Amino acid sequence: MEGQTLNNSNISSGDLKSNITTLPNNINIENATNNNNTKESITALVKHGGEVVGYELSNGQKISKEQGVQLARNDGINGVTVAISRKGEEYLRSLPDQDENNNLKSLPIINE
Repeated sequence: MEGQTLNNSNISSGDLKSNITTLPNNINIENATNNNNTKESITALVKHGGEVVGYELSNGQKISKEQGVQLARNDGINGVTVAISRKGEEYLRSLPDQDENNNLKSLPIINE
């Protein structure tokens, strides 16, 4: 569809829904899944060449982006959900709340 203009009258709701990343139903609820203090939190982004390749957790452990996605899928990380980029790659996305300081884009960066 790149370079094409979409006419909403030609798109069925089923087509539209199949093209949208599935997010948790409660993604817009403040602190939707942040109420389990036994989960880890992401404290820094690990980048290589400007691209996120991993995450540092609140326990000090560094994990790859793929490990972070798997851990989030298993409900092991506070404040994030798994999303899919335009390239089809899975990545972690912050759940919305009133504190921008805990958004992934606001966290410290570790360059490797």
